[in-house]
Amino acid sequence: MRILPAILLTLAATAAGAQGYPSKPVRVIVPYPAGGIVDIVARAVMEKIAAAWGQPIIIEAKPGADSNIGTDLVAKSAPDGYTWLVTGPAVLSNPTIYGNLSWDPLRDFQGVGIVVWNQNIAVVPAALPVNTMKEFVEYAKARPGQLNFGNPGTGSSNHLSTELFMQVAGIKMVNVGYKGQPPAIPDLLNGALHFKIVALGLALPHVQSGKLKALATFTHERVKALPDVPTIAEAGFPEAALVPWYGAYLRAGTPKAIVERVNAEINKALQSPEVADRLLKSGSLPGPVRNPDEIQALMRSDYERWSKVVRAAGIKAQ
Repeated sequence: MRILPAILLTLAATAAGAQGYPSKPVRVIVPYPAGGIVDIVARAVMEKIAAAWGQPIIIEAKPGADSNIGTDLVAKSAPDGYTWLVTGPAVLSNPTIYGNLSWDPLRDFQGVGIVVWNQNIAVVPAALPVNTMKEFVEYAKARPGQLNFGNPGTGSSNHLSTELFMQVAGIKMVNVGYKGQPPAIPDLLNGALHFKIVALGLALPHVQSGKLKALATFTHERVKALPDVPTIAEAGFPEAALVPWYGAYLRAGTPKAIVERVNAEINKALQSPEVADRLLKSGSLPGPVRNPDEIQALMRSDYERWSKVVRAAGIKAQ
């Protein structure tokens, strides 16, 4: 009988702590360089939440080791709701790539928001004699090992999407590494690079000018700026239609009331016209409204699928 009062006191303390949350500044860890796309979308959403709360939200860039340094920092933080992580698919794919990480995404993190859907697009140089994705696949099959693709980072969404596409299409291209996406654009334009899945915002000006050809978008629906370009599913490769997303996470074990409040605030911010406009200008689509359980289910399914892609491609940490 003495146990029951102790449980009630614990529950009461948790509820009280959640009710007064946040009572101090919140840290948001972005495990990529400041000024990059993850940093940009994080700021768009977090600045809106900070204004609503009247409490500072401090965004800290902690890049390094393919995002593992910043992710590890949050995995080891207190589960009190004051340290968040905003990151891309690497949180779900890196454990398979590295194999010896101290954290596990499904064990150590609670998803609280889908910040954006990536809008990636497959492009080729204007001089390449193909106009559709099926034509490109036929062209690649006739030239085994002769074509290459740009990889902005091992385990990045662009890298993994390309590996998945090659697996589905039954083709193989040479992996050419770059430090990020922008450095690959000049090589695409001059024809030294034959294929790349790239962020819409980077490719769009060159597609509109005719210097690059857009073969398909890795999106759920057609991109408004390029209505004639099919999605990868419409282009004939539905099994390659895995759309990457950037998510917000808390440490597993954070009180449910705090998890639900953060989730509600992120969803509210994403529905704000000014936030949506900022995200669209960055080339990303505002994330959909999802509750924590739905996000956790998406984490599990994407973790399994990215892991299969990594194993099938034999991707290892560099």
